[in-house]
Amino acid sequence: MPEGRSESRVTAVLCSLLATVAAPGIVHAQSAAPGAVITLEPVVIEGEAGNAEDLAEERLSATPGGTALVRIDELPPEATVRLSDALSLVPGVVIQNFFGGFDQPRVQIRGSGLQQNPVERGILFMQDGLPLNRADGSYIVGFADPSQAEFVEVYRGYTTNRLGATVLGGALNFVSPTGSSTPGFGLEVTGGSFGFVDGMGRAGFAADRVDGFLSFDAGRRDGFRERNESFRATVNANGGVRISEAVSARLFAGYTALDFDVAGPLTRELLESSPRSVFGGPTVIPGMPPTVINPGPNVLRDRPKREAFQPRVGSRITGDFGAHVVDAALGYSNTDDTFTFPISGGVRETDGGDVTMIGRYAYRPDQDAALPLLEATVLYTVGSADRTYFINESGRPGPKIGANDLDATTLSAYTGANIPLGAGFVLSPGFAYARATRENADRFESAVRPTIAFNPAMPDQRLPDGTVPATDTSYDRSYDGFSPSLALSWRPVEDQLVFAAVSRSFEPPTQDDLLATINGTPNSSPGRPNPANPALPAEAFATPDLDAQTGTTVEVGWRGGFDRVAADAVIYYSWIEDELLSLRDVTGAPLGAINADETRHFGIELGASAAITDDLIGRLAYTYQDFRFHDDPLRGNNRLAGAPPHVVNLDLDYAVTDDLSVGGSVLWRPGTTPVDNFNTLDNDPFAVLDLRASYALTSSATAFAEVRNVTDETYASSTLIVDRARPDQAAFLPGDGRAFYAGVQVLF
Repeated sequence: MPEGRSESRVTAVLCSLLATVAAPGIVHAQSAAPGAVITLEPVVIEGEAGNAEDLAEERLSATPGGTALVRIDELPPEATVRLSDALSLVPGVVIQNFFGGFDQPRVQIRGSGLQQNPVERGILFMQDGLPLNRADGSYIVGFADPSQAEFVEVYRGYTTNRLGATVLGGALNFVSPTGSSTPGFGLEVTGGSFGFVDGMGRAGFAADRVDGFLSFDAGRRDGFRERNESFRATVNANGGVRISEAVSARLFAGYTALDFDVAGPLTRELLESSPRSVFGGPTVIPGMPPTVINPGPNVLRDRPKREAFQPRVGSRITGDFGAHVVDAALGYSNTDDTFTFPISGGVRETDGGDVTMIGRYAYRPDQDAALPLLEATVLYTVGSADRTYFINESGRPGPKIGANDLDATTLSAYTGANIPLGAGFVLSPGFAYARATRENADRFESAVRPTIAFNPAMPDQRLPDGTVPATDTSYDRSYDGFSPSLALSWRPVEDQLVFAAVSRSFEPPTQDDLLATINGTPNSSPGRPNPANPALPAEAFATPDLDAQTGTTVEVGWRGGFDRVAADAVIYYSWIEDELLSLRDVTGAPLGAINADETRHFGIELGASAAITDDLIGRLAYTYQDFRFHDDPLRGNNRLAGAPPHVVNLDLDYAVTDDLSVGGSVLWRPGTTPVDNFNTLDNDPFAVLDLRASYALTSSATAFAEVRNVTDETYASSTLIVDRARPDQAAFLPGDGRAFYAGVQVLF
């Protein structure tokens, strides 16, 4: 750190922090925003703070709505940059870790997709402006690796429409480093508690008209709990070329491999007494009739886990013709996913490919304006997959119970304007249209589906096998909807923005909503609701005729800075119709998806940062969520399960010397979180403290160390989400205990 820190440097730091907690996506490298251009030259912020303010405040804070930008290299050095670490200081983005490793945290923005286990809908994940989601909107959250990104663009609510999204929640775009922005070489090695080891490397170069970048990350972890191993490896590469002064192109290629155990939920009693254990299923107390207590999956016997692989390639070409910017992108990804659920869900194998085509246009006659006068996006994705279902026989695929060919298309188009009205006012009307198709051809050839079961009183004792009739699960569904929006923003002075917006949103169901296994129990496979009765006829699959969920949202917000403080605040209220909910019974067995009639989502998103002194920086992100049913005939006005009402993230960084920095963060959830939609069971409040330190060994080498969960708090970082729970239910997912990590980063 340079000696003699000046007030201009403090201002520059604040502007950078404002970009982290309060700013929309910059027109930069592989931004997803219309009007973004591919750049080959590095962006250097140095000298006067005004340059940083122009880039981070003026350019990034102009969008009327909930947006943010997170610069990964400005995060403190730590063992692994998980999604919950990278996005902890973005208000409105709520992440609940499941098993602490390279797994599938529950990520939700404004409640969309909240009730899926695992979460596979509600957010558009993108890398370099191309979707990681499949054509039906589903995603595997572990494919998003923030440690491989240069920065992350965050769009909340209707601001995603400008990207061509068809979700109510939001979008996250992970922008990769390039050879221009990150030349040279870098290595990082980290290790620590619970058998964690991770290695990362990268190399970049830039020449006159071309650049190239290659990175990798591979890590493994034994885990805090039993049956908690996880592994992830990613490789990403991109290359850019300036074809002419006006036209640039970039090619991308990447590969991600995931392999992790699903340690499963615990009862509250086990959470408090033995949080590192895994659950062995319900307990049967003999009697007439017998009594079943502690409902939940038998993780010890069923050995649930997930293995997923995704290679992807893509290209983008940008033409910057003065007032006109045209961007075209083409991408392909293949997803090979094997999810071994507990016996009630079976083993689901999916293998398929998706093609994405995107066209973006921006008209910006005023080059000094923060936003284009006119912007437009068209996004079309088409994909197909072979899906096969098997019985889970103690963690191995058993007899086949289903086979399907799944096809999906999603077309979305957006056009909007940002019309200056004078006196700092800008009117931003927008209009989006989406059409989606979801098709399923049942390829199961047998007239019956096999079933298996185990004795509930002796869960390792197999009962006689059975069969149920195989009814056809085919369907052909289509959805279309219009999503207009209107926003008015006012910039009274350079570093202040006030806005108000009203918008419509549209989100069609995914294939996982439309096709699901049902009628299983913790001791029997799908289609066998009574383990002791192998001849009882029951459906093994549900194919509900679902509607798309739609919503109307009003929101108001303000972002700006005062001297040493920067802040961002948004308040929103959404009237949602036909919200898609994925229901489960008290044992965690799937019941299938439904459309809730009417729900209401109210939220507050507040982010702030301050230079408390020249050496001490503080940051705060607060999210309030009140999501409820509205006059539901069964659930009344209950809170929707799974949404913490208050989420507080506080972070402090202190520069002890030019070489030594220390810091700490607190994750605090002060309110109870409902586990079920009938609000009969809650997850308790908790607070977790992390501490860290980093030391510059040389100008190019940094050592760092951290202690997570310093007080060794016993808590549930997340829960299963069920429709109606019991007090003795296995529904709680323990967070990691105290952990120590250390590593070294070298750049050259």
